[in-house]
Amino acid sequence: MKAPVVMIGIGEMGGVFARGLLRKGHPVYPVLRDMDMRAEARGLPDPVAVLVTVAENDLHGVLNAIPEVWRDRLVLVQNELLPRDWQAHGIKEPTVISVWFEKKPGQDFKVLIPSPVYGPHAALIASALEALNIPSRVLASEDELLFELVRKNLYILTTNIAGLETCNTAGELWHKHKRLAEKVASEVMDIQDWLTGTSLDRATLIAGMMGAIEADPDHKCAGRSAPARLQRALNHADEAGLAAPKLREIWTQA
Repeated sequence: MKAPVVMIGIGEMGGVFARGLLRKGHPVYPVLRDMDMRAEARGLPDPVAVLVTVAENDLHGVLNAIPEVWRDRLVLVQNELLPRDWQAHGIKEPTVISVWFEKKPGQDFKVLIPSPVYGPHAALIASALEALNIPSRVLASEDELLFELVRKNLYILTTNIAGLETCNTAGELWHKHKRLAEKVASEVMDIQDWLTGTSLDRATLIAGMMGAIEADPDHKCAGRSAPARLQRALNHADEAGLAAPKLREIWTQA
């Protein structure tokens, strides 16, 4: 039997990873909300990896509570993720995947494009996804990872926030409301620059977002989490002292 994997959070997305890991022969041990993580770590101190598949709002609480023996084995599976999120908890080298497939209740997963993954356990994660015929790409550097995380954030935030104003699908947004998309994307990239402390090439980021849109033009824009994503973006804009006029206009109309 292969080495076990701990899974913190077994929602829709966590269930996909668990299925892939099981197919590769790894026992999966779930840690649920009502379980004592430290007690579980004492009983299972040497897993090959610890996947954190909780929602974005729960991430920092979970990272703050991660037992010491698990801290160098983390695999992070969240949207709106950036290096500052794990660095704030003294976590130095997690494995991180930018997930480009979706899983909704009652439906199997749907792939948009290959999911980039980087870190010590990248091969393990890529192998688990391969077992389910989900494509992935193992990245070669932290710089590549940063680009992919910002690219995913740009796609999610632009489509969700712009979708609150006018559009139903990502393809409709880009082809019928391109000026709106570009305004929102520009302000999202301003925020991402501040959050990352760097400025990535914007034309390349836009091209990356367009690639994801063209891969699934019928993808719905504004889901249930869209208002919360807009609020988080505006909170960051306030911290950074950014005007973000289009985001604020959408907020007043939402």
